[in-house]
Amino acid sequence: MASATNIQEEYGEKLTPPSEQNILQKHVQFFDRNDDGVVYPWETFQGFRAIGCGLALSTGAAFFINMGLSSKTRPGKCFSLLFPIETKNIHKAKHGSDSGVYDSEGRFVPLKFEEIFKKHARKHPDALTSDELKAMLKSNREPKDFGGWLAAYVEWKILYVLCKDKHGLLHKDTVRGVYDGSLFEHMAQQKLAAKKKE
Repeated sequence: MASATNIQEEYGEKLTPPSEQNILQKHVQFFDRNDDGVVYPWETFQGFRAIGCGLALSTGAAFFINMGLSSKTRPGKCFSLLFPIETKNIHKAKHGSDSGVYDSEGRFVPLKFEEIFKKHARKHPDALTSDELKAMLKSNREPKDFGGWLAAYVEWKILYVLCKDKHGLLHKDTVRGVYDGSLFEHMAQQKLAAKKKE
């Protein structure tokens, strides 16, 4: 496993110190509805509803995410039918066949983020089309990592459906907001504002 110093030398970026909340933890923080460091399926459901997802998607996401990640974030602990996800250990649940934007400790790797668009954004330098997104997912696949393929596809497909613009483009700033979790809060605020107008 590469050390933080080696990663910094390779990518030329200062990484978040391990003692601070890393960007992957910030990514999931929105779903920890009561800020207790644990995300239960009902909180995942509430989070998806808060950003504008329907009942079916929110329910499916709650089961898929919590059942898939719970045991990985609770090493050494007994199985729980409540499927809790411990946010401090979310980096342990990082799946394969991903973009590499989060490193093994859950820190943000800027070079890998930029590579998404340098390698795959052909029509527009700061946005991905549906076909470009499919090509990116295919290029990230690790051999026989079927679980990683599925996880990556579901994550990006949901993001694309929810956040593409009227031209079918998924913009770079939107994707960046997903990685640090700020997009979720923004979407929730937009939904609340729309409700108030009604």
